[in-house]
Amino acid sequence: MSEGATRRRTIEVDDVVFREVYESPASLPGRQVWMTPETDVRRIEDALGIPAGSIGAPLRLSGDSRECDNCGRQISWLDIVTSALDGVHGPRRIAEVILGDRKFVNTEAPHAIEGLRCSNCGAVKADLRSFKCHNWAYAVGDLAVVVENLPGRPR
Repeated sequence: MSEGATRRRTIEVDDVVFREVYESPASLPGRQVWMTPETDVRRIEDALGIPAGSIGAPLRLSGDSRECDNCGRQISWLDIVTSALDGVHGPRRIAEVILGDRKFVNTEAPHAIEGLRCSNCGAVKADLRSFKCHNWAYAVGDLAVVVENLPGRPR
């Protein structure tokens, strides 16, 4: 790991800790915060092979800009899912993250989500900072330290 790089860790947490991180105004870094449009949520369900209407929770994102620099489409969880399906995660794993009841907190606030591509034109999107749903969130600043120091967590 290079000097100054953050250590990427995703940790399963209890509901109390998750709620603190999820509800923190700083849990979505970047200049803008937005929701995935309903049409994209239905396309995510199709891409994952799950029944239409399965995803009901809001799918939020944040970054320094919302649109693809190449085609102008608003980036959403659809882009995250289609990028992840391209050799990073299988549909089952992604569906478990979105629909499951286990709570996860990522303890880094990245400068950009690696490997993210626009699902419309394939252009790289280099300024999406984070995403969250009802059971996945980013811990930023002091909250990241709290999560990192939870009792029983490997060091």
